[in-house]
Order: sequence, then C-alpha cells, then structure tokens
Amino acid sequence: MSPPDTNLSKQTRRHRPALYGMVVAIAAVGALLVFAVNNAPDDTEIAPAPENGTSTTSE
Repeated sequence: MSPPDTNLSKQTRRHRPALYGMVVAIAAVGALLVFAVNNAPDDTEIAPAPENGTSTTSE
C-alpha cells in the first residue's frame, strides 16, 4: 500500500538523476560490448600450427 500523501511529480523529480545514471551505465556497457566484439582477433591473426615432422622444442 502506498501512503495517501504521495506527490508523484516530486518523486519523479527526485528519481530523475538515478534514472539518467542507469541509462548512461547501460549505454557505456553497450558501447564497451560493441568495442570488444569489433576488436576481437580474427582467425587469420592466430599463428599457424607447426607442420608435421617439425618440433617446437629445441634439442
């Protein structure tokens, strides 16, 4: 149950900074996700496997 003297315009004004902060945080996480996906290494950037008969250790 809500109190009988609820002033919605006052509550809206008081919660506005918190809501703006949440929107900015979600946008920042979204931008970071897009940045991470676009800068992920491609399969061509991975070093090729050694050929058969070659050794990676020095003897």
